[in-house]
Amino acid sequence: MSRVLIIESSARQQDSVSRQLTQTFISQWKAAHPSDEITVRDLAVNPVPHLDANLLGGWMKPAEQRNDIENASLERSNQLTDELLAADVLVMAAPMYNFAIPSTLKAWLDHVLRAGVTFKYTPTGPQGLLTGKRAFVLTARGGIHAGGASDHQEPYLRQVMGFIGIHDVTFIHAEGMNLGGDFQEKGLNQANAKLSQVA
Repeated sequence: MSRVLIIESSARQQDSVSRQLTQTFISQWKAAHPSDEITVRDLAVNPVPHLDANLLGGWMKPAEQRNDIENASLERSNQLTDELLAADVLVMAAPMYNFAIPSTLKAWLDHVLRAGVTFKYTPTGPQGLLTGKRAFVLTARGGIHAGGASDHQEPYLRQVMGFIGIHDVTFIHAEGMNLGGDFQEKGLNQANAKLSQVA
């Protein structure tokens, strides 16, 4: 049995293309892996606070020097990190907002990219500690961006995943969602075709 962690980040609940992709992924994955455990964390419904002094204090101060807010911030970060550590497969669903990922997803990443936990510093540079995991990134984009200078999603997430040791990363882009008609249909068809090969 494998554990699958799904991170939703679309601000929309209705008519969200990235959420549609997630539901398709879940349906196909369950059909192929019925015994797997799937956990969904929805960052729109339960937002993670942005990185602040309280979280830094929780990470860096000795236990006896932390205040209640710093302890609560550390506990939240520990919970999020433990979910990631326990997962064999990570799925991030991300619409493109202003050429990048939603700030809610960035906040989640800021909680789980932790020195000594998900990566470590060595004499030869940082080393990721989450080797052996797979990741899938499901994106929805209003225009056509893959491989272009305006795509700040895929390069960033590839770097972040590699930094913590996840190098097996598959991107599935639904592009052209705001271009209407044929563009939207083609983008969804291409994304769904690639999804059908995932499970």
